[in-house]
Amino acid sequence: SNYVDYRLVMQRQPNQDGACGNFNGEASDDSTAAVFSRIGARVPSGQLLFNDRAQVGFTDVEKKLMTMCEPETLSKAQSGCEEMLKGRGSPSRVEMQSCMLDVCYGANEHVLKLAKSMGWTDNSLHA
Repeated sequence: SNYVDYRLVMQRQPNQDGACGNFNGEASDDSTAAVFSRIGARVPSGQLLFNDRAQVGFTDVEKKLMTMCEPETLSKAQSGCEEMLKGRGSPSRVEMQSCMLDVCYGANEHVLKLAKSMGWTDNSLHA
């Protein structure tokens, strides 16, 4: 599967921030761009929970979805992602593609379910 749905219940921690926001009760500062501006796009090596970073790839289905992104949205995605990721060095191709896919389909939580509903399959999709 290419996503995980989960709910984490815990007490707010000092300086807590990340993909779920900063838990200050204001959703307006929890956008991807806002979080990246505060803490960056990747977890620093010294703060990883595991010994190695997972190898991230871009599937054939994700590549196909990118071809369906509206040209104007795709252009905005490229410039926006370059701007958002530039503060952390040179982003990898997969980081750029992943960011752009998020911009193109960010309103669809489960875009791969959409792809499957359109009859697209590849070895990376699971039920």
